[in-house]
Amino acid sequence: MNEPVLSRLQHLMSLREEVESLSRGGRWVPAADWCDAGTHLELWVDVPGVAAESLTLSEEGQHVTVSGEREPLTRLISGDRPGGHFDLTLTFPEEVLSQSGQASLAQGVLTVRFEKRYPTIDVRSEQQD
Repeated sequence: MNEPVLSRLQHLMSLREEVESLSRGGRWVPAADWCDAGTHLELWVDVPGVAAESLTLSEEGQHVTVSGEREPLTRLISGDRPGGHFDLTLTFPEEVLSQSGQASLAQGVLTVRFEKRYPTIDVRSEQQD
Protein backbone atom coordinates (compact mmCIF):
# COMPACT_ATOMS: atom_id res chain seq x y z
CA MET A 1 0.00 0.00 0.00
CA ASN A 2 1.16 3.48 -0.62
CA GLU A 3 1.45 6.13 2.08
CA PRO A 4 -1.64 8.22 1.16
CA VAL A 5 -3.86 5.12 1.46
CA LEU A 6 -2.32 4.17 4.82
CA SER A 7 -2.74 7.73 6.04
CA ARG A 8 -6.43 7.72 5.06
CA LEU A 9 -6.97 4.35 6.74
CA GLN A 10 -5.33 5.61 9.93
CA HIS A 11 -7.56 8.71 9.82
CA LEU A 12 -10.66 6.52 9.40
CA MET A 13 -9.64 4.36 12.36
CA SER A 14 -9.15 7.50 14.43
CA LEU A 15 -12.61 8.76 13.48
CA ARG A 16 -14.12 5.38 14.35
CA GLU A 17 -12.54 5.50 17.82
CA GLU A 18 -13.86 9.03 18.36
CA VAL A 19 -17.40 8.02 17.34
CA GLU A 20 -17.29 4.98 19.64
CA SER A 21 -16.09 7.15 22.50
CA LEU A 22 -19.09 9.49 22.17
CA SER A 23 -21.29 6.87 23.76
CA ARG A 24 -18.89 6.70 26.72
CA GLY A 25 -19.10 10.42 27.47
CA GLY A 26 -16.37 11.58 25.13
CA ARG A 27 -12.72 10.84 24.62
CA TRP A 28 -10.41 12.50 27.07
CA VAL A 29 -7.70 14.68 25.55
CA PRO A 30 -5.79 16.78 28.09
CA ALA A 31 -5.14 20.44 27.35
CA ALA A 32 -1.55 21.28 26.40
CA ASP A 33 0.53 24.42 25.82
CA TRP A 34 3.99 25.06 24.37
CA CYS A 35 6.06 27.86 25.94
CA ASP A 36 9.32 29.42 24.75
CA ALA A 37 11.83 29.51 27.61
CA GLY A 38 14.81 30.91 25.70
CA THR A 39 17.18 27.94 25.55
CA HIS A 40 14.35 25.44 26.11
CA LEU A 41 10.85 24.63 24.93
CA GLU A 42 8.40 23.76 27.68
CA LEU A 43 5.37 21.54 27.22
CA TRP A 44 2.63 21.98 29.83
CA VAL A 45 -0.10 19.29 29.97
CA ASP A 46 -3.09 19.34 32.34
CA VAL A 47 -3.39 15.86 33.85
CA PRO A 48 -5.38 16.23 37.09
CA GLY A 49 -6.08 12.94 38.81
CA VAL A 50 -3.48 11.04 36.80
CA ALA A 51 -0.94 9.08 38.86
CA ALA A 52 2.68 9.78 37.97
CA GLU A 53 3.27 6.03 37.57
CA SER A 54 0.78 5.85 34.69
CA LEU A 55 2.38 8.67 32.67
CA THR A 56 4.71 7.86 29.80
CA LEU A 57 6.54 10.18 27.46
CA SER A 58 7.99 9.12 24.13
CA GLU A 59 9.76 11.09 21.44
CA GLU A 60 9.94 10.11 17.79
CA GLY A 61 11.35 12.48 15.20
CA GLN A 62 9.47 15.78 15.37
CA HIS A 63 6.71 14.38 17.60
CA VAL A 64 6.30 13.80 21.32
CA THR A 65 3.57 11.58 22.78
CA VAL A 66 2.26 11.79 26.33
CA SER A 67 0.17 8.84 27.51
CA GLY A 68 -1.49 8.07 30.78
CA GLU A 69 -4.59 6.93 32.54
CA ARG A 70 -7.04 8.48 34.95
CA GLU A 71 -8.92 5.85 36.89
CA PRO A 72 -12.68 6.21 36.47
CA LEU A 73 -14.58 7.05 39.64
CA THR A 74 -16.59 4.26 41.22
CA ARG A 75 -20.25 4.71 42.11
CA LEU A 76 -20.43 7.80 39.94
CA ILE A 77 -23.91 9.38 39.96
CA SER A 78 -23.24 12.12 37.43
CA GLY A 79 -20.07 13.19 35.70
CA ASP A 80 -18.48 15.42 33.11
CA ARG A 81 -14.85 14.36 33.54
CA PRO A 82 -13.96 11.48 31.23
CA GLY A 83 -11.48 8.97 32.53
CA GLY A 84 -9.51 6.12 31.15
CA HIS A 85 -6.50 6.02 28.87
CA PHE A 86 -5.28 8.92 26.73
CA ASP A 87 -2.59 9.42 24.10
CA LEU A 88 -1.67 12.97 23.14
CA THR A 89 0.75 13.38 20.22
CA LEU A 90 2.14 16.83 19.51
CA THR A 91 4.58 18.23 16.98
CA PHE A 92 7.53 20.21 18.29
CA PRO A 93 7.07 23.86 17.29
CA GLU A 94 10.88 24.18 16.96
CA GLU A 95 13.76 21.74 16.61
CA VAL A 96 14.96 20.26 19.90
CA LEU A 97 17.89 18.07 20.87
CA SER A 98 16.80 14.46 20.75
CA GLN A 99 16.06 12.82 24.10
CA SER A 100 16.66 16.05 26.04
CA GLY A 101 13.25 16.08 27.74
CA GLN A 102 13.09 16.46 31.53
CA ALA A 103 9.66 16.01 33.12
CA SER A 104 8.10 17.06 36.41
CA LEU A 105 4.56 16.72 37.76
CA ALA A 106 3.11 19.21 40.23
CA GLN A 107 -0.48 20.09 41.11
CA GLY A 108 -1.90 18.11 38.20
CA VAL A 109 0.32 19.72 35.55
CA LEU A 110 3.00 17.76 33.71
CA THR A 111 5.84 20.05 32.61
CA VAL A 112 8.47 18.79 30.17
CA ARG A 113 11.53 20.90 29.24
CA PHE A 114 13.28 20.17 25.96
CA GLU A 115 16.60 21.76 25.02
CA LYS A 116 16.31 23.72 21.77
CA ARG A 117 18.64 22.88 18.91
CA TYR A 118 18.82 26.61 18.09
CA PRO A 119 18.22 28.56 21.34
CA THR A 120 16.64 31.97 21.40
CA ILE A 121 19.17 34.36 22.88
CA ASP A 122 18.34 37.94 23.72
CA VAL A 123 21.08 40.29 22.62
CA ARG A 124 21.15 43.70 24.24
CA SER A 125 23.50 46.42 23.22
CA GLU A 126 24.90 48.86 25.71
CA GLN A 127 24.54 52.44 24.63
CA GLN A 128 27.42 54.72 25.43
CA ASP A 129 26.67 58.21 26.69
